[in-house]
Parts: sequence; structure tokens; C-alpha cells
Amino acid sequence: MSQNSKDLEQLRDQLDDINMKLLSLLSERAVIAQEIGIVKQKQGIPKYDPVREREMLEELVQHNEGPFEDSTVKHLFKQIFKASLDLQQEDHKKILLVSRKKQQENTIVHVKGVEIGGSAQVMIAGPCSVESYDQLKTVGTALKDAGIRVMRGGAFKPRTSPYDFQGLGIEGLKLLKQVADELDMVTVSEIVHPGHIELAANYIDIIQIGARNMQNFELLKAAGQVGVPIVLKRGLSATIEELILAAEYIVAGGNPNVILIERGIRTYEKWTRNTLDISAVPILKQETHLPVLVDVTHSTGRKDILVPCAKAALAAGADGVMVEVHPDPATALSDAQQQLNIEQFHDFWHRVKSSGLFKEQ
Repeated sequence: MSQNSKDLEQLRDQLDDINMKLLSLLSERAVIAQEIGIVKQKQGIPKYDPVREREMLEELVQHNEGPFEDSTVKHLFKQIFKASLDLQQEDHKKILLVSRKKQQENTIVHVKGVEIGGSAQVMIAGPCSVESYDQLKTVGTALKDAGIRVMRGGAFKPRTSPYDFQGLGIEGLKLLKQVADELDMVTVSEIVHPGHIELAANYIDIIQIGARNMQNFELLKAAGQVGVPIVLKRGLSATIEELILAAEYIVAGGNPNVILIERGIRTYEKWTRNTLDISAVPILKQETHLPVLVDVTHSTGRKDILVPCAKAALAAGADGVMVEVHPDPATALSDAQQQLNIEQFHDFWHRVKSSGLFKEQ
């Protein structure tokens, strides 16, 4: 080995030694920063102190003898300060009950023999609005014949216009229960008022909290106090974090059986009803232990792209898909343009199953 090579190795050894010393000092500094954070927490003092940070940077620059430029020294220490602040905030940040950090294993919701969130996936289908017994029985029979046991149907319909059909209310819930009992189906329906939560539990198997009510905090609290599973839809303009925190309200209230639904968010795009945020699926699966579904009907509003969007949802890791089906969409009292008729649904269901992406129970 040449002298130059020996010199290089010696210098590298010195550098490695300094790296270890720096790591030890950084760890020591971090422990002190954590202790400062605890004191600030007790005193109600903000974690970030810009005046103190500026004083430390100025003192460091005054003692800087090179070879780093003053700006470089400031940049390096700002990163250290930021890491320390993040550590202080993380120490006092409550780990959410819905977080994957809190619970590693997936939450599996069991309803009348149906699993949501397990190794298999689920298809949820049915009309936008409950309109009559015959309508529900026709759809329910078609679904059961296709091997589908979970039927959705809106009884309370929050609508943009006060003049649009608002649903049959309690009578709609009674119709859902009647058909479900006859066909051994699992039912999903939306509730919009906290006072109706306990009543709804007598009629339906899964309570839906819709997009417009995702941050109706009194409704979320009420949902946390019943034993019925809850499907929580992402709000029209809600962030993923806001959806997760909304779910936390329910779980923190005592109801662990929460299912998240990505149903599209409002953007500037006009070619679909909403914009399906497919990236939300793997993020929610990674950050929470809750089941995640995708509503391909409300996210797209287009029958012609339901199949590829359903496939994308399943490929992204969704635990199931929700779609709207009506015996005669042209006469539907709500969302007439986006609901599949029964023949169209059978074609949709066949194409989704034959893709190999849908894992049946």
C-alpha cells in the first residue's frame, strides 16, 4: 500500500471517529431538547422560540472559524434545531387510536357473517335512495343471486338543493330491514342527525356517515356510542388527515368498528363528478388499521369508467368497492344518471371478478 493510501485511510479513520462523537453529542443534545419540551409543556410555553433560535445562530456564527461559511453553519444548525423541535412535538403528540402505530393488525369488521377488512374483499351495491319495497326487493334479489350480501340504500338524503328528494326517512329504514330479513342481507344506510343514531341501530346493520357530514362532530360522537359498525365517507374537500381524525372521534367514543370510504374529492376537473383520489387507499391502509373501501359511483359519476376505477381501487389495496344499482335508473328519484341498471351491474360485477383482482370470501 502506498503512502498516499495510508494517509487517506488514516484521515478516513479520523473522520469516522469524529462522526461517532458527533452522533453521541447530537443524541445528548436531543435528550436535553426533550427535557426542555417537557418543561415547556408543563408551563404552557410554545415549543418553537424564534428569538432563542436566532440568538443561538448568532452566537454560533460569532465563534465560526471556518472553513464553513457562516451561511453553511446556519443551515446545518437550523436542521438540528428543526429535528429537535420535531422531537419535542412528537413526544407530546398523542398516538391516534386508529393509527397503525397504535395497532399493527388490521381491524376486521364482522357483520352477520360478512367480513370487511380481512383477507377477502367485499362488494357493496344498491340504490342511491330507498324508494319502495318492490325497488329494494328487486335489487336485493339480484345482488343475492350474484353472491353479494351487502346492500346500500339511502333513507335520509342530504341534498344540495332543498327541493330535491330527501329520502323516506324512518320508513326507508324499515323497508331496508324488511328486505334484509327476507333475503338475509347486510344493510348500509346513511344517518344525518345524532338523535337518529340509536334508532337506526334497530333497523340497519351498518350506519353510514356521508361526505357532507364527515365533520359533523356531534354526529361522530354519537356514532362512537353505539355498537353498530360505521362507514365514514371522506368529505368533498377533506384532506386524508381530516378523514383520519374524523374516524378518531368515533373510535375514541368507544366504537372500534369503523370503515373508511374514499368517494372522490372536489377539484377543478369537470369530466368526472369528483376526482377519485386513488392514492388515498394505500396511504389510509398504511397509516391506519381500519378497512378502506372505494365508492366508484360518487367518485366518478360515470358508468363508462366504473370497471377500470374499481379495478384500480382493488389493485391499490382497497378492502372493497361500493357502487349504485337501480332497477330503472331513468326513473330514480336521485342520482339517475350515475346508477347502473341490473343488467349493467351484472356486466360490471362479471368484469371486476374476472379481472382476478377481487378476492372473494
